[in-house]
Amino acid sequence: MLIVVPSETLPGERRVALIPDSIKKLIEMGAEVTVQCGAGELSGFKDEEYRAAGAKLSDDRDQLLASGDIVLRVTKPDPTEVSQLKEDAVHISYLDPYNESELIRGLADQGVRAISMEMIPRTTLAQKMDALSSQANLAGYITVILAARKLDRIFPMMMTPSGTIAPVRVFIIGAGVAGLQAIATAKRLGARVEAFDTRPVVAEQVHSLGAKFVEIDLGETGQTADGYAKQLTEEQLQMQKEGMKQVMARSDVVITTAQVFGRPAPRIVTAEMVKAMKAGSVIVDMAVETGGNVEGSSLNEDVDMDGVTIIGLGNLPSEVCRNASEMYSANLLNLLSEFWDEESKQVQLDDSNEIVQGCLITAAGKIVNQAIANLNQ
Repeated sequence: MLIVVPSETLPGERRVALIPDSIKKLIEMGAEVTVQCGAGELSGFKDEEYRAAGAKLSDDRDQLLASGDIVLRVTKPDPTEVSQLKEDAVHISYLDPYNESELIRGLADQGVRAISMEMIPRTTLAQKMDALSSQANLAGYITVILAARKLDRIFPMMMTPSGTIAPVRVFIIGAGVAGLQAIATAKRLGARVEAFDTRPVVAEQVHSLGAKFVEIDLGETGQTADGYAKQLTEEQLQMQKEGMKQVMARSDVVITTAQVFGRPAPRIVTAEMVKAMKAGSVIVDMAVETGGNVEGSSLNEDVDMDGVTIIGLGNLPSEVCRNASEMYSANLLNLLSEFWDEESKQVQLDDSNEIVQGCLITAAGKIVNQAIANLNQ
């Protein structure tokens, strides 16, 4: 079975789907692997390292895509490249299936078995394959580093003969995977950290990291079966904004991480709330790629609003592309290993398996994931 790794084509994308160490393990399992020349260059993995791991190298992208039994990428393919994939090939990458109907229909029409890494179930068994979580961990770290670079103050308390510098106040909105990592990173840098989430169940995790959990009474909230926050009513959103505004007014840094899977990000920070902050403060909108949590944020731009800087950098994991590639590659290796048949040296996707049922989007000329199929009727 031939596994191919093409270079990423999305502007600004520096990650690579497989690193040499993972390729070595796949070859030991009985797979053949071909990597496009230069695919790992931006992540610091040279062609020589891939060759030493046992991979073949190709500078013919068209032939590479056409020959692969399994095609591994980070980002979704360009729709123009779908027709180059062979029928029954397995294509694994992020696909954004809730918003990319044309791409999904194209993959189905081509007869490709398309797996969406966003749709890996959040279960104990699938945890080692969960790329959303692995990349969100890194994104949470990066948000704090971005804020520290932009802020005109140091994070920790510092006692000197000249006097004592108070620690900065950091407010994290959303205590999912990214938010918890942001809390941990800000604490390690010496900040005083407060955090809010609509799910009271995460308060214990926030406290365990040394942060204060901000309680805002919103009535009935909770989380979905997959662990995501449920969508709030308009009345609840207004109550949330009033409570957060008070915390933001005393904060030097605000990091927003609120996202609703498959939908535009909720707008939870208004211009009025931003203007309540002190001049020189910094906001990092981690959800800017899906519409943004913060009014006035702009993708890949720093926006000044009354002296408050709003950072809207997208594709945050790519900022630490080497580690991000290592973690994503491990997710892919674990996924392939789970369904690898030792006897045939093939990936066998069992339709009855709960992981396959969650992440397999197209197969045999059809959209087989029911939730995505309903969107494309």
